Amino acid sequence: MRKQVLFILVLMNLGMISAYSQTGSLKKAGKKYDNYAYMDAIKIYETIAKKGYKDEKMFQKLGNSYYFNSEFEKAEAAYTELFTMNPNQNQEYIFRYAQSLKSVGKYTEAEAMMVKFNEKAGTDKRAVLFVDNRNYLDVIKTNSKRFYIEDAGINSEYSDYGSSMMGNKLIFATARDTGNFTKRRHKWNNKSFTNLYGAEVQQDFDAALGKPAKFTTSSINTKFHESTPVFTKDGTTMYFTRNNFNKGRQGHNRYQVILLKIYKATLENGKWVNVSELPFDSDEYNTAHPTLSADEKTMYFASDMPGSYGDSDLYKVAINDDGSFGTPTNLGTTINTPGKETFPYVTDENELYFASDGHPGLGGLDVFVTKIKKDGVFSNIQNLGQPLNSRKDDFAFLIDTKTRTGYFTSNREGGKGFDDIYKFTELRKLNCEQILEGVVTDSETNLPLAGAQVVLYDNEMEKIRTVDTDSEGHYNLGTVDCDTKYRIRADKTDYETNELPYTVPKTTGNTYLPLMLKKRLVKIEEGTDLARPDVLDIPTIYFNLDKSFIRKDAAFELEKVLAVMNQYPTMKIDVRSHTDSRQTHKYNQALSDRRAKSTIAWLVKNGIDPSRLTGRGYGESQLVNKCADGVPCTEAEHQMNRRSQFIVVEF
Repeated sequence: MRKQVLFILVLMNLGMISAYSQTGSLKKAGKKYDNYAYMDAIKIYETIAKKGYKDEKMFQKLGNSYYFNSEFEKAEAAYTELFTMNPNQNQEYIFRYAQSLKSVGKYTEAEAMMVKFNEKAGTDKRAVLFVDNRNYLDVIKTNSKRFYIEDAGINSEYSDYGSSMMGNKLIFATARDTGNFTKRRHKWNNKSFTNLYGAEVQQDFDAALGKPAKFTTSSINTKFHESTPVFTKDGTTMYFTRNNFNKGRQGHNRYQVILLKIYKATLENGKWVNVSELPFDSDEYNTAHPTLSADEKTMYFASDMPGSYGDSDLYKVAINDDGSFGTPTNLGTTINTPGKETFPYVTDENELYFASDGHPGLGGLDVFVTKIKKDGVFSNIQNLGQPLNSRKDDFAFLIDTKTRTGYFTSNREGGKGFDDIYKFTELRKLNCEQILEGVVTDSETNLPLAGAQVVLYDNEMEKIRTVDTDSEGHYNLGTVDCDTKYRIRADKTDYETNELPYTVPKTTGNTYLPLMLKKRLVKIEEGTDLARPDVLDIPTIYFNLDKSFIRKDAAFELEKVLAVMNQYPTMKIDVRSHTDSRQTHKYNQALSDRRAKSTIAWLVKNGIDPSRLTGRGYGESQLVNKCADGVPCTEAEHQMNRRSQFIVVEF
């Protein structure tokens, strides 16, 4: 009996020793994890896991350590173990698990996980994009087979990525052996720090690149990371990414972590000098991966600065004529998600290419493209499709828009190192367009209406084009961009204006949009106010407080008056402008006069003979509600008094 008791006690002691050992190892691994030493943490967690130890937090951190290092197959295995232990994880683990499942080709399981993600985080932009793009794989398939890709011929067994052009040289970051006996390694991924190298590009794109060589001296290449340079066209200025280190001084954030900054250098006497950080850099957040607009007046970059929506967002900042910088502006939620948006590239065709894991893709980072409109708005974000995008990370896209050739980086299977640079030829452009056409009919008789005017506006109410219907009531507005919001207006003499917003589908094709016009019940005659709801239904809110310039929405409504005056060439109108009661009577009288003159000037500018127009301001003398001096009113009530009338004085 004593032997049995002794044996049990020995087992208990061994179990306690083992438990203490596991606890100590977990604490050690936890410290490594908290200090971003993910590879060191992985070694400890893997050792513990192989012994059969099950701990939910351990598998959370193990999965994250793999995920943050883009080792998605291992991340998928760790997250599978995690969700087997407890399927009720928070939304970030659900999203990372879905991304990891995509990266190993398990799209059905990934979609099921994204459904779960949507249930838990329905307002998250990534969840919204998933719901709005349930057929994203079909869209990606449509966008695929447009690239011929091959190894760029400069890759090593280490990490090579993030290329840029400087004249006829391809400049890129690499972690290849630089000749030192001992190599510094980044504790995040246990990879060597990167320096900038260059390789000559031949005139024949199909020819091999020249032998890579170190780009420049120690003024640029240091003992820390250098990567993703961009050069001005004259070759005298470069911006590049580096860890927070300059002139022998390294900077840390409050947690003693060395983050990334964007630096500037100038070329003098063949040497890169005057290395300085940009004014919006900070020790407390990352700025990285700069690129320049075609006119070099705007820099785009990635950052996790305060105000970001996700792990990293895309920003832009103005570069002033004197070389100073404006204030960085977030590109907004059309581009940025709670995930990662990074590695921007802007072409001379005003297209923005970027990498993202927040927009629907094949797994890891995918490359996307969007058009930058003249007002800075982005629309129709498109996944570039396979084979350029893969189940792994694909990023750092660079294209020559004339030859449709370029380079990108990927850690896909079959490469030589951790990241590799590939070159590509685009076989056909990604032009997603719809032909927008239809027929205009009478709403009562359903008969086609010939000679009706159909106008296409963008979502900012800028007129794009105008067409008239033919004898069969048919109109054709030509091509419009996919996944873009427009406004369409139809007018005809003696009919009420019909106006509607329209969002174009996300795939190439034809859109048939029928429009109906209703007979105008109110007869236009002398004394009629064209702005009345039962005539042209022009909103009363025309001008901002204390302003007299024509806003875009005001111009959009004035188009209705313009159309009617063109339909009735003998019509004359009197423009009457009104203000609210705020400010003095004298001030309001002068303001309303300026507003009336601005309205008349706009109509004259758009083709109306000045002899057909009269007008003046009435200040606050004809309020439409109680909001006189001293009477408390809401902003909406005051806005009702800031209006214009269009009284027909001759017909």
